[in-house]
Amino acid sequence: MTEPTKLVLGSASPRRLELLAQLGLAPHAVRAPDIDETPALGEKPRDYVRRMAHEKAEASAIAAGEVVLCADTTVCMGRRILGKPADACEAAAFLHALSGRRHRVITAVAVRSGAGIRLRDVVTQVRMKPLSDIEVNGYLATGDWQGKAGGYAIQGPAGAFVPWISGSYSAVMGLPLVETAHLLRAAGVSVWA
Repeated sequence: MTEPTKLVLGSASPRRLELLAQLGLAPHAVRAPDIDETPALGEKPRDYVRRMAHEKAEASAIAAGEVVLCADTTVCMGRRILGKPADACEAAAFLHALSGRRHRVITAVAVRSGAGIRLRDVVTQVRMKPLSDIEVNGYLATGDWQGKAGGYAIQGPAGAFVPWISGSYSAVMGLPLVETAHLLRAAGVSVWA
């Protein structure tokens, strides 16, 4: 009898762990790779996210019988990448820039197995309602902005700021479930087994 393929999550994100559970999956291990996530000069947001997911997968050590899942999410306005804010001031600047406007959230997923790396990306359009200073300051006080692309998390208190999305809600959270399940099945991981 063949050993089942072991899934390794190449991310420290608790949200990605929760989203994998929605697919009936619990990773065998969690190993977040340490890479430089600085965008290249003039790099387009979609190219950046795809490169990050691919580099994370390449940097992840896997043993025989293991498959690693890595992902990267960014928020962008036009060609401007709004990564993880360095501090509350930058988070406030991001939120004020997003206030009352549409933006894109792009998530790329990379799955690496012995057969190589498979990659998919998902683009979701998101509209944020106009935000008052009281709302921005109240949100910043929650600390929920920390470590979040664009300075917000749709599944947390900032969900009250988002009246409309077009695309994948789970991708905005950090892991598009349909595409992830497809990539994992292609790599031999049993989803809902």
